[in-house]
Amino acid sequence: MTALYSFGLGIGTQNNHGDWLEVYYPRPLLNPSKEVSDILQSVLDYQGGNQAMGLSTEQLSKLAGAFASSGHADQATIAKQLQESSRPAVATVLANDDAPGSVPEGYLKLHLLSHRLVKPNSTNLTGLFGVLRNVAWTSEGAIDLEELPARQLQARLTGNSLSVDSIDKFPKMVDYVVPAGVRIADTARVRLGAYIGEGTTIMHEGFVNFNAGTESTSMVEGRISQGVFVKSGSDLGGGSSTMGTLSGGGNIIITIGEKCLLGANSGLGIPLGDRCTIEAGLYITSGTKVTLLDDQNKVVDQVKARDLAGKDDLLFRRNSSTGAVECLTNKSAVELNEALHASN
Repeated sequence: MTALYSFGLGIGTQNNHGDWLEVYYPRPLLNPSKEVSDILQSVLDYQGGNQAMGLSTEQLSKLAGAFASSGHADQATIAKQLQESSRPAVATVLANDDAPGSVPEGYLKLHLLSHRLVKPNSTNLTGLFGVLRNVAWTSEGAIDLEELPARQLQARLTGNSLSVDSIDKFPKMVDYVVPAGVRIADTARVRLGAYIGEGTTIMHEGFVNFNAGTESTSMVEGRISQGVFVKSGSDLGGGSSTMGTLSGGGNIIITIGEKCLLGANSGLGIPLGDRCTIEAGLYITSGTKVTLLDDQNKVVDQVKARDLAGKDDLLFRRNSSTGAVECLTNKSAVELNEALHASN
């Protein structure tokens, strides 16, 4: 059998109808060896394709033995632990990077992102919203919304209180994955499927959506929307916003280069190169008209912001007298202008 795209042994929650609500994968694998696929074929009769297979105690026992014999100690340990639990267990196999077709498949892909095994926009998440269920995330774990009232009543009858933290398709990341070397002041503001690079600090007002995140050593006090990726050493000031590919953001993927600064309450709708700054309170969209200034503050040209996408060493500001959006650069604006026209 050919090599697989990904594999995970997981434990999760089902509703009263046996539908999966969520799945936790302690050690997901990216591009596992052919040996893993051979074990799945022999123990679970896996014949290929993307699928999630519910596991019996007997199957878990056989998997534990097979993984131990082949030197896959981590997977053997997980299989043994799942065998000793009464919770539903699943083996999710992705033969390829097709769009997720089930809750276990979707959760495996989200785990790959938060475990830093794949970067944002590098795995197929098409249709994920339609696959995941809207769930009540509570002090007793994930609960189907239709079953929530009965669970709340049961808690009260036994003298307990069932706390509902959120109603959402995505749980918070740290309930599933805690990446090494990060600081997250408010864990509820980082969704599972976020990619948080080592050295990143996310302050209380910072937010990181799924399929988005930071490369490393960034300070996040603003919003990193779905699809947005921030490279090393950049700072997103308080209340700043990045335009993602959801909620009207279109299909432009926003990246922020190294050592950039988004001032407080600023916004970004174009990719930035390295060492760029957006003044506090200024929102740049792809169609924003930008006046290019030279090192003497003389007007060189007027372009749309999309023409500056990916350029390095830019400072965007708003003229306090005229309200015009202006752009200065460490390099001569004349040279920048020539480069823009040369590429057209």
